[in-house]
Amino acid sequence: MTDLRASASRDSTAIAVQNVTRTYGRVRALDGVNLTIGQNTICGLLGSNGAGKTTLMSLIAGHDRPSAGSITVQGEHPFESAVVANNTSFVRDNQRYPDDYVLKHAIGTARIFHPNWSSDLEERLIKQFDLPLKTPVKKFSRGQLSAIAIIIGLASRAPITIFDEPYLGLDISARRRFYEILLEDYSAHPRTIIISTHLVEEMEAMFDQVVVLHKGRIVLDASPDDLSAKAFEFSGHTAAVLELSEGLNTLSTRTVGSLASTVVLDRLTPELRDRATALGVTLSPAPIHDLVAAIGNVYAPEEEA
Repeated sequence: MTDLRASASRDSTAIAVQNVTRTYGRVRALDGVNLTIGQNTICGLLGSNGAGKTTLMSLIAGHDRPSAGSITVQGEHPFESAVVANNTSFVRDNQRYPDDYVLKHAIGTARIFHPNWSSDLEERLIKQFDLPLKTPVKKFSRGQLSAIAIIIGLASRAPITIFDEPYLGLDISARRRFYEILLEDYSAHPRTIIISTHLVEEMEAMFDQVVVLHKGRIVLDASPDDLSAKAFEFSGHTAAVLELSEGLNTLSTRTVGSLASTVVLDRLTPELRDRATALGVTLSPAPIHDLVAAIGNVYAPEEEA
């Protein structure tokens, strides 16, 4: 997939989350989250089910407010803010429509609330996904409902666009079309995009920022270029890999015969590189999808004292 992302400046802040906690009764969905997302950035919001991703996106979109801490979106507090509402598109994976809606109703309603709406892109996407015009939306397949959500998210051209698992029910070719059109339109019309996804391997190449949530806390926040210094993989003879990994924050280890590989979330120092070379261990960046899976399986943030 060709990388068509814009080279717009990303040094200004679009979203600032400061020490945010959100509780629902006894459930702590978010716990002291701090996060900054720059203008014109594609941010991958990753983590297992129940990590707090949808809660965080709802707070950013102004659909909910934190129990503690603060959030600003382009300098505004999002909850009940008309400014943030007009500049945000939040595409949920479970959007529901009235029973009598057909496609033009669903799209037309969304168009009203997004001043930057592109009718040209809307028409192109309807043709790309081959959506029926007269069939009631309530009879749409899971993939067709996802296509509506994608159309709304992209055609809105909202300065803050949030996708929550936008591809459910789409086959691989339809997902590829979504990725390519997203990057193409983002290049021409930069905005801040947050994407929550479990299909990390398919989408990781488009991310400018990777944020991994686990049990309501941010475990990792880095650009893909910086990840290699924070998350890496050792592979080689088992004894050497285990020796090198001792004392590090090891997330997962796999062994096959006399060989092993391990995913590490820690600081990669020059000394560690030298030791890897001396032990004959191969050092490589950890694939983001492997890292997210390992975090979801075994990593738990340290409890506060």
